[in-house]
Amino acid sequence: MKIKNLLITCTFLIISTLANAQASQTPETEKDDRGYIVKVGDQAPTDFELVLNDGTKTSLKNLRGKIVILQFTASWCSVCREEMPHLEKDIWKANKDKGLVLIGVDRDEPLKTVQKFHHDMKITYPLALDPAAEIFGRFADKKSGVTRNVVIDETGKIVYLTRLYDPQEFAGMQKAVDALVKHKANQAGI
Repeated sequence: MKIKNLLITCTFLIISTLANAQASQTPETEKDDRGYIVKVGDQAPTDFELVLNDGTKTSLKNLRGKIVILQFTASWCSVCREEMPHLEKDIWKANKDKGLVLIGVDRDEPLKTVQKFHHDMKITYPLALDPAAEIFGRFADKKSGVTRNVVIDETGKIVYLTRLYDPQEFAGMQKAVDALVKHKANQAGI
């Protein structure tokens, strides 16, 4: 039992260290340049519904207790298309059975476009519709661009933010996700 408690404590320390390291690498003015209106440590907004490309609906409120990644994307975004295979393989397929939910939030495109985009990219994680970029606007300035990921822990707290596809930043996000998944497994006694 002492070892389990030690592992849980270490996992929390790793998550905190990763979040603080990301926050300290990005001064407040630079965060604004990235377009985010939220920051690491904030509670994620939950006052919206996600309508997925298959017609099902969910919300962050309904996903509480799971690790959630919202990937803000669009079919016209070449950087999004570059990042999506990495999200599919390195994040989604590696963790989908471990309490992780990954949802691509497609910025202001009609259902048929989103469904074609999903098919063309050969991804298995769902895409959600975001008419008028209303969901996007809860996390970032609507004038800023897509290709960003928001990692949210089981309690609804934002633990990592990315912008564009940068392999180093993506690796940092992957470490944060791995730490969250390990913590969740430790809590479940797995």
